[in-house]
Amino acid sequence: MQILEKINNKTLIDVKERERELSLDELENLIADGNFSTKDVKKFLKSSENEPIRIIAEVKKASPSKGVIKEIFNHLEIAKEYNTFGANAISILTEPHFFLGNLEYLKEIRDITDIPLLRKDFILTKYQIAEALVYGADFILLIAASLEQELLNELYTYARGLDLEVLVEVHDKEDLEKALKSGATIIGINHRNLKTFEMDMKLCETLIPLIPKDKIIVAESGVSDIEVIKRLHSVGADAFLIGEHFMRVPSIKEELKKFKNSLN
Repeated sequence: MQILEKINNKTLIDVKERERELSLDELENLIADGNFSTKDVKKFLKSSENEPIRIIAEVKKASPSKGVIKEIFNHLEIAKEYNTFGANAISILTEPHFFLGNLEYLKEIRDITDIPLLRKDFILTKYQIAEALVYGADFILLIAASLEQELLNELYTYARGLDLEVLVEVHDKEDLEKALKSGATIIGINHRNLKTFEMDMKLCETLIPLIPKDKIIVAESGVSDIEVIKRLHSVGADAFLIGEHFMRVPSIKEELKKFKNSLN
């Protein structure tokens, strides 16, 4: 069984357990009765002349391929640094078993930051999308490889109905076709194939020419130096989702500054 399938299977088991405690209907009633507003994510992620390099900085303790990445892990301190030193958005891993994430991180980071937050998880159900809004997300991740076209369309439409933006992640041309059919306006190109965990750092060059110019393009995985950022920006990437690299550097502040100013 491939790792993506294992993660998805475990995710569905977890969702069913949470639904027994609080149903989707109850979550939706909570949303209807509450005051849940979301930020204009596109404004933060679209490359501009004044700010050509946009960074989604990730709070990431571990991964299936690397194990624990950051032993001394304080999600709030990491998020504060991102918020203070120039990140345009923060990605928060909430998958608990393979990435050692936590949904509570999302709520806690929401209380101390003023930039958009991405719930990065293996989202397969409407329940997880409603949860994301309640816990403070401004946008969610949908992985095209995990979802049949009909379900991708359904989840995308549901999220947009809640005013959540959607980052639709693709790994190949087939995924990209699915993303475009769903109506995606923010497309993430993940250099890491989640089925094999192999890296293809040329994937942006392959896929970006196939993407309409009005889409926002996010380059994901393997972004760890200025030259990579320059190259990917030159072929059309607006934003860069960076996690593992920030978890390993001595100074998040200095690394963010370096990346943001990489075209100067």
